[in-house]
Amino acid sequence: MNNPDIRRWVILMGIGLCAYWMVHAWVGYQRDKNSDDYTGTPAPSIETNGGIEDATVPTDLVNNEGSAETADEGDVPDASLVTPQQETGSTTTTSIDRDLIQVTTPLLQIWIDPLGGDVVGANLPEYPVSLKNPEIPTTLLTKGNGRTYIAQSGLIESKGQNRLPARPVFTSDARNYELGADATEDTLDVVLTFEHDGIQVLKTFIFHKDRYDLQVRYDVQNRSTQSYSAGFYAHISRDEGPPQGVKTGFFRPPAYLGGAVTTPEKRYKRLKFKQLRKDDFEYRGVRGGWIAFLQHYFISAWIPPKEGQHNFYAQQRSSGNFWYGFTSTEQTVAPGSNGIYQATFYVGPKRQKNLAPLADYLSLTVDYGFFWWLSSPMFMVMEWIQSWAVNWGISIILLTIIIKTILFPLSEMSYRSMARMRKLTPQIKRIQEKFGTDRQKMGQEMMALYRKEKANPLSGCFPMLLQMPVFFALYWVLIESVELRQAPLMLWIQDLGAMDPWFILPILNGASMFLMQRLNPPMADPMQQRVMMIMPIMFCVICIFMPAGLVLYWFTNNLYSMGHHYFALKKAGAT
Repeated sequence: MNNPDIRRWVILMGIGLCAYWMVHAWVGYQRDKNSDDYTGTPAPSIETNGGIEDATVPTDLVNNEGSAETADEGDVPDASLVTPQQETGSTTTTSIDRDLIQVTTPLLQIWIDPLGGDVVGANLPEYPVSLKNPEIPTTLLTKGNGRTYIAQSGLIESKGQNRLPARPVFTSDARNYELGADATEDTLDVVLTFEHDGIQVLKTFIFHKDRYDLQVRYDVQNRSTQSYSAGFYAHISRDEGPPQGVKTGFFRPPAYLGGAVTTPEKRYKRLKFKQLRKDDFEYRGVRGGWIAFLQHYFISAWIPPKEGQHNFYAQQRSSGNFWYGFTSTEQTVAPGSNGIYQATFYVGPKRQKNLAPLADYLSLTVDYGFFWWLSSPMFMVMEWIQSWAVNWGISIILLTIIIKTILFPLSEMSYRSMARMRKLTPQIKRIQEKFGTDRQKMGQEMMALYRKEKANPLSGCFPMLLQMPVFFALYWVLIESVELRQAPLMLWIQDLGAMDPWFILPILNGASMFLMQRLNPPMADPMQQRVMMIMPIMFCVICIFMPAGLVLYWFTNNLYSMGHHYFALKKAGAT
C-alpha cells in the first residue's frame, strides 16, 4: 500500500471515529437536557430545641419524634472483622425524640442522627450545585428519597457481652450548633451521651472552622464492677446510584464512582461496585491507612489513627448498599477506668492540599489515571501560576505555553519534516500526473523521490505521538481538578469545568485548526483535501461538549503551534 493509500485510510478512520463520537455526544446531551435538573431538596422548617432552621436536607430524615426504633444489626459490621474474633448480639433501643442534630460551620452543614450518632447529611456551602443557583449547596451525604450515603461509626462488644445496644440512641444538650466565621474559637465540640449498665459513652464530634475533616471520638467510662471490652468500627454506607446533579456525555466520560483504599502493597486501590458484587474486600493488620468513597470532585473518607492495627473491609450488603470501612483492635476497659476510640472523617472536595496532611497517599484520590506521574507535577505548576495570576484560565494558558516550550525540540522535528514535504509538493504532483493510472509505478517513483531528498512522510507523525501522553495527562488535570469547577476565565466564561455557553471557544478552536491546515503540505488527492477541510468543523462540534478549560488549552496550543510552524516553514524556505 503506497503513501496516498495509507493517508486515505487514516483520514477515513478518523472521520468514522469523529462521527461516532458526535452521535454519542448528541444522544448524551439530549438525555441530560430532557432529564430533570437537580436543584436540591428544600426541607420544611425543622423545629428543634434550638429554634427554627431552614436547611437543604431530605424531608424523611427529620421529625421522627416519638417513634419506636429497633437497632438494625445490619448497620454493624460482622464481629469477625474485629481482632480478636467475636460475635454481636441483638439489642433493642427505646423510644426517643430523634430530631436530627444540625451543625453549621463556614465550610460544612452536617446532620447527625441520635440513633448511633450517624452522619446522615452533609452540605458544602462553598460549592453550590450550579452558578444559576448559588444559594443551593452541593449535597454530599444524604439519607432518604431513595438515596443512601451516610457515615456510621460505633463499638462492637467482645464475645458474650451485650451490655450496650448495638445502635444506642444518644442525647445531646442542643439540636443546633454553629461555629461562625467570626467565632473566637477555632473548634467546636458536639458531645452526644449514652449510659447503660454502668457504662457511659460520650461520642464527640470535633469540628474545625476552616477544615473539612472532623474528629470522631468515643470516651467510654466504665463505672461498673465488670470489665468492658469492645472494638471500634467506622464505615461509609452508599448506594450505587450516580451523584445528584452530575451530568456526563460521551466526550466527558464519567469520573470514577466507587471506593478506594490504601494498602502496604498498593498505595491507591480502587474498590469498584462490580468487584464487590462478586467478592468482599478485606485486608487485616494495617497500620494507619484510609478508606474512602469517591465521586467527581468530592470525597468522603475514614482515617483511623496511625498507631495501632486496623482491618479494612468493603462489601455489598443484602440491602444493595455498599460498605467501605475499618475496624480497630479491641480494647478492654477495666472497672473505674476510661477507654478512648477515635478516627478522622473527611467530607468535602478533592483538594490535594486538604487531603495530603491527613494521611499518606490520600491525595491520590484525586485520580489522574494512568498518567498521574505527569498530571501531578502539571497541576502543581498550574496551581503555582494561579497563586499569583489569580485566574485559573490564565493559569491554563501559561501552563500550555510552558509545556509547548519544553516540547519545542519535538515539535521542531515534526515541522521540519513538514517543511521538506511542502517543498516536494510540485515534484509529487508531476509524478502523480505522469503515473496517475499506474498506482504501483507512482508509489515506486514517490518512494525514490523520498530517498533522494531524504524525506520521510511519516517522520512528522512520531514527534506528535510522543506528545500524546502530555495531552492525556493535562486532560485529566483539567477534568479532575475541583479547583476548576465553577472557576471563571472572563466575560462569558464563568465556569471552566462546563461547556462554553456561547460556543465561542469551540468556534475559535475550529478556525485555528483550519488555519493550521493551510500551513501543512497540501494533499495530492482532491478527495483528501475536501475531507481535511471538514475536519475542523467536526472537531468544532466535538469541542462544544468539552469543558471550556480543555478547549482553552487546545486553542492556546493551536495558536502556539501555528506560530512555531510558520517560523519553521520560513526558516526552511518553504513559505
